[in-house]
Amino acid sequence: MKTAFLFPGQGAQAVGMGKDIYEKYEEARKIYEEAEKISGIDVKEICFNGPEEELMKTENTQIAILTTSLAILKILEAKGIKAEVAVGLSLGEYAALIYGGYITFEDGIKLIQKRGYYMGNFLPDEEYSMAAVIGLESSKIEEICNEINQTGKFVVPANYNCSVQTAISGTNEAVDIAIEKLKEAGARKVVKLKTSGPFHTEKLQKAKELYEKELENVEFKKGNGVKVIKNLDGKIYTEKDNLKEILAKHIISPVRFDKAIEYMKNEKIERFIEIGPGKTLTGFIKKDYPEAELHNINNLESLEALIGG
Repeated sequence: MKTAFLFPGQGAQAVGMGKDIYEKYEEARKIYEEAEKISGIDVKEICFNGPEEELMKTENTQIAILTTSLAILKILEAKGIKAEVAVGLSLGEYAALIYGGYITFEDGIKLIQKRGYYMGNFLPDEEYSMAAVIGLESSKIEEICNEINQTGKFVVPANYNCSVQTAISGTNEAVDIAIEKLKEAGARKVVKLKTSGPFHTEKLQKAKELYEKELENVEFKKGNGVKVIKNLDGKIYTEKDNLKEILAKHIISPVRFDKAIEYMKNEKIERFIEIGPGKTLTGFIKKDYPEAELHNINNLESLEALIGG
């Protein structure tokens, strides 16, 4: 059965994530301990005990979600569960690149620590928010955002999640205006998200420039044969790709998870396993690929249901 591993992004975090798996599996404990050693951050304390305001800080969220996903992944690998394709949402792409052999575990932890820090601390002064738009085609969302931007405000599509859901990002004022206009245009639902900051927009240019310098210190590998899908365009990484350039651009560019789903459908992937907190990505898959077999591995019960623990 052709399988894809899916790795979640920011917004999936929850205090307590990974704790029951950590307590039972040595493989998971090693991952948390190694992440702590590399980063100097008590990742398990933030994951297991929070408090929520600490976990919600971008600089903590990104490393916490990545570590939790990699801890679960390690157990799946030990049980012989493999995937032909890997894809992540935003920070989840780093877990996919580690699984695909393009980045070492150590470099992945170091990079995501810096990425989270820059994205959380080098933001414009204004207040920003994000909202998920459900049931309206992306071309209409783009059109409405463009109209608002022409008045001197700022709001843009940031995450193209699936054919019926797109997330927008912008100043609080512009997002609020967009929410009303999108509802008037026929959106079934518009929901404010648990993330702040204009992620995946041009407003993170300063964070991108600082992060580029970090990427210069990393030696990227050729990969191990797993097909890893890029957020930038929904195509797979190849040996010709400049990973430093792509991962820097990633910070200021929209996530095209919709195109990743399209690619996986064309590849005839039958089974999708979301590895890490939440159920967001399998939710997107279900919308566009209802016949697929879906699994969410986000706690001990769901892990052992898959591996037969």
